[in-house]
Amino acid sequence: MQQNHSNRIDRLRSKLSGSAFDAILINGVENCRYLSGFANSDANVAFLVITQNQLVLITDYRYSQQANKECPLFEIIERDRQNVTLGQQINQVLNDIQVKKMAFERDHLGFGMAEDIISEITETQTQGVSGWIEGLRMIRDESEIACSKAAAKISDAAFEQFASFLKPGMTERDASLELEYQMQKMGSEGLSFATIFLAGSRTSLPHGMPSEKTLDPGELVTLDFGAVVQGYRSDMTRAFVVGEPDKKQLAVYETVKQAQQVGVDSVRAGIPGSDPHVKTKKILDASPYAEFQGEGLGHGVGLSLHEQPFLGENCRITLEEKMVITIEPGIYIPGWGGVRIEDDVLVTKEGCEVLTHATRDLIVIS
Repeated sequence: MQQNHSNRIDRLRSKLSGSAFDAILINGVENCRYLSGFANSDANVAFLVITQNQLVLITDYRYSQQANKECPLFEIIERDRQNVTLGQQINQVLNDIQVKKMAFERDHLGFGMAEDIISEITETQTQGVSGWIEGLRMIRDESEIACSKAAAKISDAAFEQFASFLKPGMTERDASLELEYQMQKMGSEGLSFATIFLAGSRTSLPHGMPSEKTLDPGELVTLDFGAVVQGYRSDMTRAFVVGEPDKKQLAVYETVKQAQQVGVDSVRAGIPGSDPHVKTKKILDASPYAEFQGEGLGHGVGLSLHEQPFLGENCRITLEEKMVITIEPGIYIPGWGGVRIEDDVLVTKEGCEVLTHATRDLIVIS
């Protein structure tokens, strides 16, 4: 892993050398992990200062032992929180290494904290930038791909057990807890995101939360969930029906399934990120449910659940080999219900490799 972090830092330094800056301050949780190996879920406990010659990680006594173990490429500075402000500590580092102009992550550094830090920086000019590390993260190295595949494999295995566990009358909350238990028992570090498990008309909520609603005969059920391996997330959505489906449920499901397959089949390196969305939208537009389709088709998934590229009509990013993205068309009819089918895919030169392999057939809960 140390070599992977070194390669990522080299890519960032190349970007830095072509800019007006001689340093960048990194504090986004996932970006810190991507570059240094510091594994943490709490914001603003680690700050990286990266120049062409120095790698510094600023933290405090709660995390300094962890940082020394996980981040061998970095000089670890343990800030005395009682006597030294964050701005003072960063200013000292910048002065010691004679930084003249520093970029910082404007999307991750809160307004108040940015003001406080900048007010204590004495000799260095500062300017916010966006998307520097996120742009690097879009293209995965082999270790990242392996983690994504491992997370997807856990999701598949947990889903198989979960599908046989479901029974009519269960509550959304109880069912989702069982799935989460199975995933973590199988090796997931935690949850990729809060599990979405919805029944009946609630399936029209694209991102609803599980409730005490029961699984009742004749209802559709939506499951959207994911596992985590070394920080890398999977993201999969499948649909069920309690008892035999009626004609409308089958029609909606088959429409989404067809659209999703078209989306998967259209993915390949070298095409605009808007293309799969356009092709999928043609299927949904031609259906009786066109007005109820979701807005976008998918997104990158990795250290963050939702990251670049975002696949939609306004996506200007060209798909490249070793991107990991989701394909997830959906139809959401208020007061009736909805269907979404989602898979993670790895972009390849000739097409894509589907990472999530659970059946895409409509599963009957009986």
